[in-house]
Amino acid sequence: MQLPETPPPPKRGFFSSLRTNFLTGLAVIAPIGLTAWLIWTVVGWIDGWVLPFIPSAYNPVLLIREYTGIAVDIRGLGVATFLVFTVIVGWIAKGLIGRSMIKWADSLVLSIPGVRTIYSGLKQIVDTVVSQGERNFDKACLVQYPRKGIWAIAFISTNAKGEIQAQTEKEMVSIFMPTTPNPTSGFLLFVPKEDVTILEMTVEDAAKLVISAGLVYPNPDDPSKAPAVLPSPAQDAAE
Repeated sequence: MQLPETPPPPKRGFFSSLRTNFLTGLAVIAPIGLTAWLIWTVVGWIDGWVLPFIPSAYNPVLLIREYTGIAVDIRGLGVATFLVFTVIVGWIAKGLIGRSMIKWADSLVLSIPGVRTIYSGLKQIVDTVVSQGERNFDKACLVQYPRKGIWAIAFISTNAKGEIQAQTEKEMVSIFMPTTPNPTSGFLLFVPKEDVTILEMTVEDAAKLVISAGLVYPNPDDPSKAPAVLPSPAQDAAE
């Protein structure tokens, strides 16, 4: 018996192809354009905030205008000046005299009522951000949360220490379980080390998985590294 021939797929119209090409081009251009616009805007904002504080004798915009005679607004001069100034301050602060000056300035500011609360809060926030930049999460992992049988992605911070470990019989680890789609918020959990399943994926790949709500999986083109696909209920019934 001769099987009927499969009809060819219908040809796409001109406007349909045009729409597809437009959406494809938009998907390529939009991330690049938005990134460039964001960088350009942030650099301009920093320039507008930094340059007015620089004395006229050292302001790079005025110096360029004086020696070249060209009144050109070069974006990024404020950023470069801020980076150089920050590096110099950091280099001075690492010395004995710099540490003494910083300690004296801290004690002076903390002795002012009202200002003390604002300064201590901002200092704590900055110290937390800087310490997070220097220390990263070790590995990504799976933990059963909020109940047994339900798994959630988390990041291992460190092994539990001090009173936290002393109050428990098992070896504990501190983990951070982020929320979707904002991974900067989440929960700090202390979990027995034996209940933590270490993942081979990197912390960056696990963060992408959390941010995308499970839509972006790491290594999708490599079956040996891709996450296992759970069988559907129909397949379970067939087996």
